[in-house]
Amino acid sequence: MKQIISLSIVLFTVLFTSCTNSQTSKTNLDPTEFSKKIEEFPEATILDVRTPQEFSEGHIENAKNVDWNGNQFETQISKLDKNKPVLVYCLGGGRSSSAASKMRSEGFKEVYELNGGMMNWRSAGLSETTNTSTKPKAEGMTKSQFDKLITSDKIVIVDFFAVWCAPCKKMRPHLEEISKEMADKVIIIQIDVDQNHVLAKELKIEGLPTLHFYKNNELKLNNLGYMSKEEIIKQLN
Repeated sequence: MKQIISLSIVLFTVLFTSCTNSQTSKTNLDPTEFSKKIEEFPEATILDVRTPQEFSEGHIENAKNVDWNGNQFETQISKLDKNKPVLVYCLGGGRSSSAASKMRSEGFKEVYELNGGMMNWRSAGLSETTNTSTKPKAEGMTKSQFDKLITSDKIVIVDFFAVWCAPCKKMRPHLEEISKEMADKVIIIQIDVDQNHVLAKELKIEGLPTLHFYKNNELKLNNLGYMSKEEIIKQLN
């Protein structure tokens, strides 16, 4: 009798563990994992949730563009097969995370996200394509031009941002105040990663906002994410 009970407990544990593992499968993927998932599911929908302009300037091959911030997002995703895997990405991961959550709430069975978005994809050296009807995207600032910008006897803070990035907008007033209040010791430089994608790739900018703190031309701090004014000043001191 004890053996039967023990066997039942073992079977229950195995079944419960299997069930739990299937429900907690990894859905936030790094670029290599995301690329392998595309190969694994050739029938999957690859969903680029950036703006049409961003999409036209470079996207993952075979991706479909549905702007997360557009007015037709829900209408457009309603036309997709909810039983097929969806691989979703944006530039830095913020919009795709929101889009993925929305799609799961709408009943999509498998939704995978590209961690760090196109910034990580490009940093990993993976391929992308552009619309043939558009002009090639300008590369923007070169590394040598950037090196000249950070050459100073003051502390240089480089703010890597994008116009669509909400935390970037929230942090900008702090940087502007610091630029005025500490002008004798600090220089603030702002670089739009959408306009300088080659530089962002070379400097391995993996998300937004990113702040680089330079002193004597040497990178002292690489901070990914929002910082309050007090936190920024603390690092300066």
